[in-house]
Amino acid sequence: MTVLRESKATCCYCGVGCGVIVQSDGEKVVGVRGDPDHPANFGRLCTKGGTLHLSADPLVQMQARALHPEMRVTREAPRERASWNATLDFIAKKFAATIREHGPDSVGFYISGQLLTEDYYVFNKLSKGLIGTNNIDTNSRLCMSSAVAGYKQALGADAPPACYEDIDHAELIFIVGSNTAYAHPILYRRIEDARRKNPRMKMIVADPRRTDTARDADLFLPILPGTDVALFNGMLHICLWEDLIDNAYIEARTEGFAELKRTVRDYTPKFVAETCGISEEDLITAARWFGASKAALSLYCQGLNQSSHGTAKNVALINLHLATHQIGKPGAGPFSLTGQPNAMGGREVGGMANLLSAHRDLGNPEHRAQVATLWGVDEVPATPGKTAVEMFEALRSREIRIVWIACTNPAQSLPEQKLVREALKHAELVIVQEAYKTTATVDYADVLLPATTWSEKEGTVTNSERRITRFKPVLPKPAQTRHDWEIVIDFAHRLEKLMGKDKTLFPYTTVEEIWNEHRESTRGRDLDITGLSYQILEEQGPQQWPFPEGASTGRKRLYEDGIFPRASGRAKFVDTVYRPVAEAVDARFPFRLNTGRLRDQWHGMSRTGTVAQLFAHAPEPAVLMAQADMDRRMIASGDLVHVTSKRGSQILPAAASDDMRPGQAFIGMHWGEEFVSGRGRDGDGTYGVNALTLPALCPSSRQPELKHAAVKILKAELPWRFLAFGWIAPSQVASLQSVLRPAMRQFAYASCTLFGRDKVGVLFRAADDYPAAPQLVRDIEAGFGIAGADVLRYDDVKRGNARHMLVRDGKLAAVSLSGDISAERWLKEYLESEQPVAALGRLLLMPSTKAPQGFKARGKIVCNCFNVAESEIGDALAKQDWINAGTPNAVLASVQQKLKCGMNCGSCVPELKKIILERTPSAKAAA
Repeated sequence: MTVLRESKATCCYCGVGCGVIVQSDGEKVVGVRGDPDHPANFGRLCTKGGTLHLSADPLVQMQARALHPEMRVTREAPRERASWNATLDFIAKKFAATIREHGPDSVGFYISGQLLTEDYYVFNKLSKGLIGTNNIDTNSRLCMSSAVAGYKQALGADAPPACYEDIDHAELIFIVGSNTAYAHPILYRRIEDARRKNPRMKMIVADPRRTDTARDADLFLPILPGTDVALFNGMLHICLWEDLIDNAYIEARTEGFAELKRTVRDYTPKFVAETCGISEEDLITAARWFGASKAALSLYCQGLNQSSHGTAKNVALINLHLATHQIGKPGAGPFSLTGQPNAMGGREVGGMANLLSAHRDLGNPEHRAQVATLWGVDEVPATPGKTAVEMFEALRSREIRIVWIACTNPAQSLPEQKLVREALKHAELVIVQEAYKTTATVDYADVLLPATTWSEKEGTVTNSERRITRFKPVLPKPAQTRHDWEIVIDFAHRLEKLMGKDKTLFPYTTVEEIWNEHRESTRGRDLDITGLSYQILEEQGPQQWPFPEGASTGRKRLYEDGIFPRASGRAKFVDTVYRPVAEAVDARFPFRLNTGRLRDQWHGMSRTGTVAQLFAHAPEPAVLMAQADMDRRMIASGDLVHVTSKRGSQILPAAASDDMRPGQAFIGMHWGEEFVSGRGRDGDGTYGVNALTLPALCPSSRQPELKHAAVKILKAELPWRFLAFGWIAPSQVASLQSVLRPAMRQFAYASCTLFGRDKVGVLFRAADDYPAAPQLVRDIEAGFGIAGADVLRYDDVKRGNARHMLVRDGKLAAVSLSGDISAERWLKEYLESEQPVAALGRLLLMPSTKAPQGFKARGKIVCNCFNVAESEIGDALAKQDWINAGTPNAVLASVQQKLKCGMNCGSCVPELKKIILERTPSAKAAA
C-alpha cells in the first residue's frame, strides 16, 4: 500500500501567493488543495492552482522537462547532451574570455519573478559582485517596474502600504487597470465576501473593456486606453473643488502639493470626460465616492504598469490617495498587485538593473558602498545596467555578447518579437536555464541548463502584501536537474578560479545560508527582516515584512504613523500631466489593441499549457472585437483576420465580444508561437501576440507599453482549411506538439491547443491560400494515428474536401477535415462525449454540417472545476421560477445548488452572474 505524504507549499502562479497542501507518494504529486491556515487564501484555490497536480504529472513532465545539460560548440551544430562539468566549464571559459576581451558589460543576465528569493540573490551577486556588471534584469521589468518607480517617487520606498485584510475594512474599492476576477481570482473572492458582509461598500472599476470585474462594479468607467492620468487628475480636481481633501494631513505629512494643485486645476470634468471617453456625471460620482469615503482602497495591475507612462499613472493614483488621506489606515491605500509569485522577492534582493539588495539604489554611492562591504568586494559598478528591452537591443547590436536567460521565455513575452529573435540569433552565446525544454526561447539556446521547478524547489517567496512564505521540496530533483541557486554557485566557483580570485564570494552549502545573508542586508532598511528565520517561518507560518529584530510579528500596513522613508519624512506629491499613448491610432491603423490575461491560463503557458482542461474556457487563440466593427467589415465569428501593427502581423480567428467598445480589440497575452503561428509574409514566421506589441518605454521605469498598440484588422482570404483533433496518450502529447510546431510554419495560419478532461486531446488547425502538400497532411494525420484500416475515409478530390476518422472500440478517436471543415461543430463534441458511432452510419462521412438528430452540443465550458457548460446553465435558467425567484443572487444560488458551478474555486461566478442577468425576463424584454 502506497503511503501518501502531505507537504505545505505555495502556488507558483500569480502574486496572491496562495498556500497549497501538496499530496505526494514520494515520486509524483497526486493532488493539491488549498491550505486553510495560509493567510493569503484560507484554503481557496483558483482553477490554475487547483490543477497544479495535473501540470506535475510525470507523464507530462518527462516529455516537457529539460532533464540533462545540453550544449553545442558551434551555432550550426545541434545541441547534444553533456555532463554538468563539461557544460559549466565551457560557459565559464567563454564568460572569462569575453569579459577579458570586451569588458564585464559584454555579458548580461535576464532572469525571472518565478525564481525563489535565494535564487535571485545569488544571480544578483554573481552579476554585480563577481563579474562587475549591472546588466541583470528580470521579466518583472515587464510587469512591476512602474509600480516600483511610483512607490519610490511618491512614498520613498518600494513597499505596498496595504494588505489583503484591508479589503475587509474598505468602504470603497477602486479597481483600475486590472481584471482582478481573472488575474487574481482568490483575492477577488475576498472582495466578493467583503461586499456581501458590507452592503454599503462601493466598487468602482476603470477599464477600457467591460470585463467580468467591470460587470460586478457599482460604477464602471470605460476609459479610453492610456487615459488613466487624466482620470486621476480629474478626480483630484473635483475633490479639491468640493473640499474632499484632507488639508491637515497634506500640511503635516506631505510636500509638493502646491505644484500639483496648479496642474490639476486644468483637469476640469468636461476636459477629463472628453479625454477619457466617459460621462461627466460618472466622473463626478467616482470622485465624490472616493473623496468622501472613510476608507478607499485602490487595486491596480498591468493596465497602469505596462505603459510608456506607467510611472506617471502610478504616482497620479498615489497623489489622489495622499490628498484625501486614503493611506496608512485600515481599509485604505494604493495597493499594487504583483503578477508573478515572487516579483516582490526579486525586488527585495535588488534583482533589477537599477537596484541593489534591500531596496537600495544603484545610483546612490553610499548604497553601493554598503553592498560592497556586505559582499566583500572592492566596489559595485556604478554604470546603470541594461533593462529588459534594452538588453536585447544591445544583444542585437553585439554590445552584449553573451546572455544568460533563467526561468523566463523572452521569445514569447517581450514586445516586438522580431527584434528579440534577431538578438538571440546575433548573440555569441545564449544560455537558457529552464525547467521546460518546450518554450520558444529554448530553440535559440546554445546551452541548456536543466533546472528544478515547483514541487522540487526549496526557499522563500514574497507575495503582493509583503508576506514571506517558506516551503520545502515535495519531490526529489528529477534526472540531472539542479536547483537554480546550485547552478549559479557551481558556475561562480569555476569563474572565480579563471578570474584568479583567491576567495569565494559564494561559500553557501545550503539555501538557508543564502537567505541569512539576504536577511542581514535588510538590517535597518524599510524591509528589515532581521527578526525572521527559516525556523520562525516554518513554525509560525508566513510573515509580513518589515519584521525587525526584536519584533514578535510583521507589520500589516505601512505609514500609519504618517512618516515616510524619505529624507524629509514626508510623502511627495509628484506633479504629473497626462500624455497620450505612445502609438496613436490613425487611418492606416485604426484599432486600439489591448492585451491581457485569460481566466484559466498563466503567462507563456509553459505550465498551464500542459493541462488540457485549462483550455476549456478559452479553447483557442482569438482576437476579440465589438460586433459593430465585425459587421462593418463583414467579419463573422470564427473568420480569420490579419491583425497588423507597424512591427508585425498575426493571423487569428475573430470573435465578437460585448466587452469591447467599437474601435478596440483584445488578444490574450498568453498566445505565443508555441500555440499560434504561421509562415509570415516573407516566410520568416509569426510569433503570436507579441509580434504586434511595441517596445516604447516609460522614461522612469523602463517598462514597455505591452498593453497598447495601434493595429489594423483585415479579413484573411484563406479559402483552404485543415483541422485535425483526437485523443492522444498522455505520454505522447508533448512529443506530438513538438512535431507539429515546425509544421505550423508551413501554413499561412496554424494553431495547436489541447482539450479534454479525463483524457487529453490535441487540436491542430491550419489555413492557407491553397491545399497543403498531401505528404504534409499525411504526416500530421499520422501523428494523430489517422492511418491504417481503422480509418473511415471520404475524399472529394474535385472540391478539395476530405474527412478521415479513426474509430476505436466503436467510438471516434481522431478526426481530420480538409477543405470544408464546417462539420467540426458537432464532430469534436461527439468525440468528446465518447458516444458510439454505430448509430450514425453513413452520416459520419456525408458532407453535412448538421449534427445527428438528438445530439445537443454542450457549448462553452463556464465552470472548469465541475465541467459545467453554458448550455446546461441555460437549461437550468429556462426552468427557473422567475416570478418567485427573488434577487439575481437568489437565482445564482438556485443554479449553483443544481449544478455546483462556482462552488469550488469561484472563478466562474462573475460570468455566471452575467449569464443570469442576460437571461432574466426583464433583460430579454429590453433587448
